[in-house]
Amino acid sequence: MLRNLSRPLRPVASLCARRAVPAAAATNLSGPFQLAPVRSFGTVETKTALPPASASFQPGTVYGGQHTVTLIPGDGIGLEMANAVKTIFSAANVPVNWEQFDLSGYTKKDEQMLKQAMDSIRRNKVALKGILYTPRSHLGHSSLNVFLRKDLDIYASTSIIENLPGSWPTRHKNVNFAIIRENTEGEYSGLEHTPVPGVVESLKVVTRYKTERIAKYAFDFALKNGRKKVTAIHKANIMKLGDGLFLNTCREVAKRYESSGIQFNDMIVDNASMQLVSKPSQFDVIVCGNLYGNILSNVGAAIVGGPGLVPGANFGANYAVFEPGCRHVGKDIQGRNSANPTALLMSSIHMLRHLGLNNEANRISQALTAVITESKVLTPDLGGSNTTTDFTTAVM
Repeated sequence: MLRNLSRPLRPVASLCARRAVPAAAATNLSGPFQLAPVRSFGTVETKTALPPASASFQPGTVYGGQHTVTLIPGDGIGLEMANAVKTIFSAANVPVNWEQFDLSGYTKKDEQMLKQAMDSIRRNKVALKGILYTPRSHLGHSSLNVFLRKDLDIYASTSIIENLPGSWPTRHKNVNFAIIRENTEGEYSGLEHTPVPGVVESLKVVTRYKTERIAKYAFDFALKNGRKKVTAIHKANIMKLGDGLFLNTCREVAKRYESSGIQFNDMIVDNASMQLVSKPSQFDVIVCGNLYGNILSNVGAAIVGGPGLVPGANFGANYAVFEPGCRHVGKDIQGRNSANPTALLMSSIHMLRHLGLNNEANRISQALTAVITESKVLTPDLGGSNTTTDFTTAVM
């Protein structure tokens, strides 16, 4: 499809975008297409823009118009997905150079490579990442995914759950909501110990500071994207102190946005799971802790067609790491050339917008939209019989 696009075209609504409009500048625009100098994830028009966590965010390594981006393909199908993205970027002449690090969670932690990868992200400030395997055994190393998020303090995880214009069947139509997940504490704090044999104590950490910043982030996301409601997900009826602090802090933050017309409500996590399946259209922006966000993003993926269709990003004050919104390794289909590269490709499109490469993002986005809309070349997860290579070639 890319070879048929002789010039950058106007974005298709579901996947293409212009820059996000900051709240302070929204009233100063002279027309609907005037752009504001802010990096974004997605589009205002389709309510999927992700503002950076800090207005002071600066680009990383750029020489001669070429952006250097850290690439961590991940485990399972990660290398196949990364190769698809690199192939499409090459065909579209995207000015991005990759610093690739083949980290793996299946092998003993390579401390030297991990340090090199972290240094690369700190240098470049932007990364594209697949999902790294986390061992289940207590003898295995800790999660590399969690380590990366904590070490870089990329606290704001955002997944966009949205129906794409394809032919595959879904239970619900017109689904479009965002799940904003606190990335650095909660049940993923990693604080466990055995006081006596046969007893394990696992600590869930909730702090006012981190809850307040993720709540502010969620409301800023809603404000800058024309979304109307933020829903806080919790279990404060049982975890009265931990989730109680989370809920009360969200309520306090919500009061600061009342004049903006953004509604706020809260929902217990078990009810939210049912509501997400039965009536997903009631949700607009979901803000929640680490574990709840992990579970709900997977439920959301099932609603729209699977994890291969959900893009994501993680933002902190200084760094941005783009990765699929549902964190599946896909070990069972590794090497079969059957995985769907859409989630990582969409994440990379949002990365291009974050870098200010809107023309390149638009071209790839329109090509991807055309392939999805025609639905003639689809991978098995969407009911098709085509390979990863077939899909990649169709986008090209």
